[in-house]
Amino acid sequence: MAATDPALTAMADGWWALSALHGSIESRIERALQDAHDLSVREFSLLEVLGRQHDGDGGHLQMNQVAQAVVLSQSATTRLVTRLEERGLLSRYLCPTDRRGIYTDVTPAGNRLLEQARPVYDTVLRDALDEARQRVEFTPLVRAIKDSSRRIDRTRRS
Repeated sequence: MAATDPALTAMADGWWALSALHGSIESRIERALQDAHDLSVREFSLLEVLGRQHDGDGGHLQMNQVAQAVVLSQSATTRLVTRLEERGLLSRYLCPTDRRGIYTDVTPAGNRLLEQARPVYDTVLRDALDEARQRVEFTPLVRAIKDSSRRIDRTRRS
């Protein structure tokens, strides 16, 4: 039997921990959003990403950019947009400068739902990270997430 490279074993262990932490947190957020707002994590993420758009140069995302932001294929993103549009949470319209392009915006109802769901998301995420910090294999990941969020927050305030 060949010896395993310790660096590769450590990397695999780190990847397992990251995957396990993500799965655990995402499933907790999914349950909470479904229970409180009949909203999936992917639907929340899509509303969040589209809610950050703005008018002006570079303000609207193309569908492939939206798909990358919510970590879905372009076809899955289109289906998700259609579902939320049918619920009255999103609307689509033609790009005023390129009639081939279609923009998607969050409707007032979508913004209201996003504002109601955001505290649920934030609370469950914070609680899940606090709980995960107690597990030795997750501690460095939680620390990295919290450090990164502090840097992002400082950048946004600047």
